[in-house]
Order: sequence, then structure tokens, then C-alpha cells
Amino acid sequence: MKILLAPSETKHSGGTETFNPCMLRFESLCSARLTLLHRYTNILQRGDTAELQAMFGLKKSHDVAYHASKDLIHEPAMKAIERYTGVAFDHLDYETLNTDAKAYLDKHLLIFSNLFGILGAGDLIPEYRLQQGKPIGDTKPEQFYHPLLKPLLDSYLEDEEILDIRAGFYDKYYKPSHPYMTLKFLKNGKVVSHWAKAYRGIVLREIAQAGVDTLEDFTKLPIQGLSIHEIQTTGLKTEIIYRIEVA
Repeated sequence: MKILLAPSETKHSGGTETFNPCMLRFESLCSARLTLLHRYTNILQRGDTAELQAMFGLKKSHDVAYHASKDLIHEPAMKAIERYTGVAFDHLDYETLNTDAKAYLDKHLLIFSNLFGILGAGDLIPEYRLQQGKPIGDTKPEQFYHPLLKPLLDSYLEDEEILDIRAGFYDKYYKPSHPYMTLKFLKNGKVVSHWAKAYRGIVLREIAQAGVDTLEDFTKLPIQGLSIHEIQTTGLKTEIIYRIEVA
């Protein structure tokens, strides 16, 4: 079973490891990653404030200057699962998981990246900033990576069960060609959008702690505060609709 997760724009700083873009999961993407990384670095070096503000999704000059000063190839690295922060990652709370749960995520979790395409949870990456949906110069990352990820992941995931808990935007990078499962959350009968990120993190934490190997086992997994309202299958997609229990 493989789990697909979206990244976050915000990152933790620091790291103690060395970054090597050709040692990330799916080494066949090395050349493409280097190409996009080179374009990204060129924009940083040009120092056009308006261009950087747009690419980073930031307005404050000191925030822009901080990210523009990065030399990514030589920046310290840490695991992707530890680098990304934000609502889903905060509720996953990887640091407090036990060794077995961490090893589970390192093996089973794939994180999509606007800069690197796709990563294993344990891949070592530097701190960088790139707003979702923004181009790198004239290059739209989702269009750049889609034709590369489609055949690669279709083959890689062919014999895997897939739990896709990404935001819908990342279908532009890759949409499964085999049966897969997604999640939806209802509160007071209405679909939750922003807080869905938190519940994805909560669900992912429970999956890791239980060491779930199949989607059937996942559907039987009790998750505090959630109950299964309905399971719907349309085409390749099976969607679990959770009801958020209101105290």
C-alpha cells in the first residue's frame, strides 16, 4: 500500500544532512530535477523582487530576502517528512511517533513537491519556498513533471493499493490510473475544506501507528472523533466519507 500526500509551502529550517538531488526516490527524475532546480536558482540570483514575491507567495522584504539567499545545493538537508510543516504535518506530528511508525511512513508515504516532483517521506531535502501553482520563470512545475510522473508512477503503483489524501491540485502532477481511495470529511452535514488538512494528518498518524497494509484494514481502523458515514465508488475512485463527531 502506498499513500500519496501533498506538500506544504512552509518548511522547518535547519538540517544536519547533505543534499543530493540525484539520491532522492525515483532516481530517473534526477536530470529533470536538476533542470528545474537550475531554473529556480537562476531566478534567486537575478534578485527581481517582484518575481521572487510572486514565486514565493510572500510580500515582506525580509521574508523574500531570506529565501532568495538560499543556495539549495549546499543547504543542509533533513527528511522531507520532517521538513514540511503546516496543518496536516502538524497533526501527523512525526517527531512524536515511535520508531516503527516512522519507518512505516518512510516506506509507504510519497509526498508530491512543486520543486522536486515527488519524494519519499525519508528523502533528504533542503529548505526552499515555492507557492503552489506558481511558475518557476516560464515553467509551470505541474506541466513540467506530469509527462514524467505519469508513466513512472503508473508502473511503480501498478501492484499497489493506493490511498490518495492529496489536495485536488496535485492531480495536475499525477492522477492514479489504477483503483485508488480518497477521503472526504463532513461536519454538521457540510464538507470540510480547510480543516480537512488536519484530519488527513490525524488519519495518517493512526495509519502509521497501526502499520496498516491494506485498504480493507484501513476501512476497519477506528479513528477517534471520526466515523464512516458512507463509502462511494465511482470508476477507479473509492471515497470514504467520514463524519466528524461533534462533542
